[in-house]
Amino acid sequence: MGSESVDAARGETVTQRFETGVRALDRKLNGGIPTGSLVTLLAEPASQAELFLSEFVARQETVYLSGEQAPTTVTSALRSQRGTYDDLAVSQLDREAPVSDALAHVEGLTEESLLVADPVEPLERADTGEFRAFLETLQARLAQTDSVAVLYALKHSATPPQRHRTEYTSDIVFDLETKRNDDAIENRLFVPKFRGGRALTEPICLDLTDRISVDTSRDIA
Repeated sequence: MGSESVDAARGETVTQRFETGVRALDRKLNGGIPTGSLVTLLAEPASQAELFLSEFVARQETVYLSGEQAPTTVTSALRSQRGTYDDLAVSQLDREAPVSDALAHVEGLTEESLLVADPVEPLERADTGEFRAFLETLQARLAQTDSVAVLYALKHSATPPQRHRTEYTSDIVFDLETKRNDDAIENRLFVPKFRGGRALTEPICLDLTDRISVDTSRDIA
């Protein structure tokens, strides 16, 4: 299936999309993430942002690149959320040559698949030229295969110097803000960047427990 098709009834070009699994978000994104997109997911380490990765992985064949944890740990964590995954391949990035290792996986992407880098920090710490070449190659391969890539970027005080390049190159940026109040935890998802689409002017308030649901008590959905 190509990244675009024609709606015969309306004579309009329709971009194919990957569902995120969050209905309110898919609705606001006109059906989900357009194929060929490079997505950055920004979140704090002490958040339930991995639930988003679990939802993404459950919906398409996935190449999952782990920058920190062992593949068995990643697989167990994902399965604890949704059970089994039929088309999931988890690999740990080579600590000595993460960019070269990641590029080999990028070149092997198949049609309409998903690539996840969790987290993207080991790649962002690489040589500037290497990381730029990785992003350029990744974008080209996503376009060729109608695939989507999600770069999980942790927000913390020691942000890698190339984080700006990650966000600048990405087609879509999901920014999860987690705030701790005295009696509750508030999660708000912002979409400040949506290249080729409409960025959201308001956040989506979410409940993140063992699954993702919209916090309707705040009347933003």
